[in-house]
Amino acid sequence: MGKTYAAGLFAALASAKFGTETAYADGGGGGGFSFSPFSTSSNKVPSAPADVPQPPQPAAAATPEPPPKVRNDNPRTTSAGFDPEALERGAKALREINSSKSAKQVFEVIKKQEDTRQVELTAKMQEFKALQAQAETERQRVIYDEQKKLAQQQAQIKSQMARYEDELARKRMQAENEHHRARNQELVKMQEDSALRQEAARRATEEQIQAQRRQTEREKAEIERETIRVRAMAEAEGRAHEAKLAEDVNRRILVDRANAEREKWVAAINTTFDHIGGGFRAILTDQNKLVVAVGGVTALAAGIYTTREGARVVWSYVDRILGQPSLIRESSRGKYPWSGFFSRAMSTLSKGANGGSASKSEKGFGDVILHPSLEKRIQQLANATANTKSHQAPFRNMLFYGPPGTGKTMVARELARRSGLDYALMTGGDVAPLGSQAVTKIHQLFDWSKKSRKGLLLFIDEADAFLCERNKTYMSEAQRSALNALLFRTGDQSKDIVLALATNRPGDLDSAVADRIDEVIEFPLPGEDERFKLIKLYLERYIAQAGERKPGFFSSLFKKQQQKIEIKGLTDDILREAAARTGGFSGREIAKLMASVQAAVYGSEDCVLDPNLFREVVDYKVAEHQQRRKLAAAEGDK
Repeated sequence: MGKTYAAGLFAALASAKFGTETAYADGGGGGGFSFSPFSTSSNKVPSAPADVPQPPQPAAAATPEPPPKVRNDNPRTTSAGFDPEALERGAKALREINSSKSAKQVFEVIKKQEDTRQVELTAKMQEFKALQAQAETERQRVIYDEQKKLAQQQAQIKSQMARYEDELARKRMQAENEHHRARNQELVKMQEDSALRQEAARRATEEQIQAQRRQTEREKAEIERETIRVRAMAEAEGRAHEAKLAEDVNRRILVDRANAEREKWVAAINTTFDHIGGGFRAILTDQNKLVVAVGGVTALAAGIYTTREGARVVWSYVDRILGQPSLIRESSRGKYPWSGFFSRAMSTLSKGANGGSASKSEKGFGDVILHPSLEKRIQQLANATANTKSHQAPFRNMLFYGPPGTGKTMVARELARRSGLDYALMTGGDVAPLGSQAVTKIHQLFDWSKKSRKGLLLFIDEADAFLCERNKTYMSEAQRSALNALLFRTGDQSKDIVLALATNRPGDLDSAVADRIDEVIEFPLPGEDERFKLIKLYLERYIAQAGERKPGFFSSLFKKQQQKIEIKGLTDDILREAAARTGGFSGREIAKLMASVQAAVYGSEDCVLDPNLFREVVDYKVAEHQQRRKLAAAEGDK
């Protein structure tokens, strides 16, 4: 009993001590847990063993408790609430325990109690730390989710801002484009109005000039006709008078001269035949001379025949090795390598002799009259080809297509000349007759073309003759092989050869051939202005210059003087009328028209070209052209 009482007192003392500390802690924390000074922990103190004597109850326990004092909730600010009675009871209980025999067991019980409480506190602390770690993890997850949502919102806002800025930029560019388009339309309209005004002023000025020129030409023609008539009359009278005076004298002189010439030729012939007869008599009378003469003539004939045949064989071999390929119809290069020197020398001499005409031919395209836009395109293509050669870049292949007689071949020749290249012309119809030799000839052609130091423009006229679609039933195996050979040689861009094809039917070309083409140029039929220029060109060539003779000694000796054509009353208005009536004519047909005019003039009695004769020939050729078109349409319908 005494031991139990001592243990209870010690527990009360410890509880009082811990309660005081808790009270102080509670007072400092401002709320939380509050313990009674003598309250025990939640864990019950194990009961003392039965053999432990319980300490006797003190007499003071029976005394009535003093009235409770007021608790001080703020022990750090004041000491008015301190109760020393519990401390005194604890000290008294401690003294009793110390004087008791079971003090050691009491202390061990108290120690076990304290260890158990420490273990519980540690377990609670670990549980609190786990809860704290879980709370921290939850807090980090919440922070991550919030950051992720914030990043998504920022990305969405950024994309919306980008779309909005892009929309603003697109609207701004659209507004600027609309503004520029409207401004360009205004500028184009102003330029068109200005061009129309300038064209009207130019036409008015040109018509006035033409009217004045026609008036001047009419007056000049009247004066010249009167002058020629008066001069002719005077010259005729003078010649008649002189002829009458010198007729007898000239007759006698001519008779004497003819007699002397006849006697001289008769004497020469007699002497020649006497010498020939004497030689034959000497050979026939002497057998040795006869044998020698016959043997010499036979040997001479055999030597001439052998030399001729040997030279022919050697020359054919040289021509096959060094000459140009047989497919070439025309070329600016010489037939043999050494012929380039002579051609350059002759071209230099001709340029020196005809400097004015050479400089004049640099403008335009010679016999080809093209539409201004097409002529500009060809000029740009010539400049680009020349620059390509100077920069060692690969050439661009071309395709010329259009109706027959529109100047495709002449433009190709002029394009090569202006680009500084050699040119070679072949026709597609020459490939089919070669048969199995076509492939070899095409390879020889390309090998020969690559030898040009300046570069070569290879122009293939009527290209659809052997470059048509390979699935055609009428295409032979040789033609298909020739097409494959050309495709093989043109598979890559070349720095030596410009391939120019001309055809009237571009749709018939093989797709692989069309794939090799870089520039496609259409040559349409000439318009009215182009036809007027062509008529003037061929009028100057076939009519005005028909009686002129080229300078030269032999031409003046052996060629008969051609009668000069006189042109009367053929004005530009009549030529423009003819140009308007010849709609649908090609350049070749206009050249044939002017050749027909020349033939009609030569067929007349006085060799004079007047408006009536010119209109008559034009009417005939226009009717012939329309008849041909009707026949072609009828055949097409069949």
